[in-house]
Amino acid sequence: MRIIHCADLHLDSAMLANLDRSKARERKNELLQTFDRMIRYAADNAVDAVIIAGDLFDSPRISSAAANTVYKAIEGNPGIDFYYLKGNHDADGFIDGFDVIPKNLKLFDREWSYYYTGEGGDVCICGLEPDTSGAFGENLSGLSLDTDRFNIAVLHGQETAGGNAEGATDAVNLDLLKDKGIDYLALGHVHGYKREKLDARGVYCYPGCLEGRGFDECGEHGFVLLEIDGDRHTYSDTFVPFAGRQLYELEVDISGCMTTFDITAEIRSGLGAAGYSRDSLLKIILTGEMSYDCEKNIDYLLKQFEHDFYFVKIYDRTKYRVDYKDFLLDESLKGEFVRAVMADADLSEEDKSRIIRFGIKALAGEVSEICGL
Repeated sequence: MRIIHCADLHLDSAMLANLDRSKARERKNELLQTFDRMIRYAADNAVDAVIIAGDLFDSPRISSAAANTVYKAIEGNPGIDFYYLKGNHDADGFIDGFDVIPKNLKLFDREWSYYYTGEGGDVCICGLEPDTSGAFGENLSGLSLDTDRFNIAVLHGQETAGGNAEGATDAVNLDLLKDKGIDYLALGHVHGYKREKLDARGVYCYPGCLEGRGFDECGEHGFVLLEIDGDRHTYSDTFVPFAGRQLYELEVDISGCMTTFDITAEIRSGLGAAGYSRDSLLKIILTGEMSYDCEKNIDYLLKQFEHDFYFVKIYDRTKYRVDYKDFLLDESLKGEFVRAVMADADLSEEDKSRIIRFGIKALAGEVSEICGL
């Protein structure tokens, strides 16, 4: 038996945190396209079931395009069972909009629901949804399984262990699920892939989101393919990278660079070593310590690279180095300014460095860079 475990698709996400409206609409559609590709993958690869472990949608307001895409994917693949457990972003509106619930759509409730599938019903897929506050309450520990079956439990929440986490919002207390006969705990809520031992018998797994949406979701994304042989004790679970685009963060140390030209060369060197695809979304983070009199034009740098990738942003996290001893005996206005800033006990060293840098730039008549802050 072959099962896809996915979660946190967040269909209909606004995607406006980084992108302009045109690209945000494009990425929003790409999330739907990736979901549709995954279902076609399931149909083409003899997958028997798809488990959606929460947050299929991003908000209670669902567009007709998203609702129709999901409905048609389920209805159009009657040979695949879809096990849909609502997460903290999901609402009943999607199901309420159905005239008829497809027979191959299996739903869960706020008490443990059990479905038996596979040859002779030897595979159990069970699930529990949290209440409106996001808590499982005492129901989490009420799981009852036949240990002779291959048991898959589906939940949506943040893993915890130890203490009394039963009433905590979005908390899945793993201690309450140990030694219950679970072979595979299919989780949702964490947006990166993670697989760990649950107990001597089973594992728990977050597949992560199907597509990264922001730079807090960098790296590979996809789903898990679970393959169960006739022998209950023989199975495998494999992460399958599937996202249409990847998001990356690239740190570039530009210590010692004195010009925008130098910085451009350092960034190009870092990009060459990383080998990112042109379809990627990229955040370049400039780090290091620079001389106060360096020349650095972030707008120019962005123009240099914005056409090399689907999306690029640049964060400047550099610090400026000022050798204050050079100004101790300077009798010019610049020296007076530096000494005044240095004597201000209310300023941090980082603030002093920035103030001195831009003050010296202003005194030198370089107003354009100051206005560009």
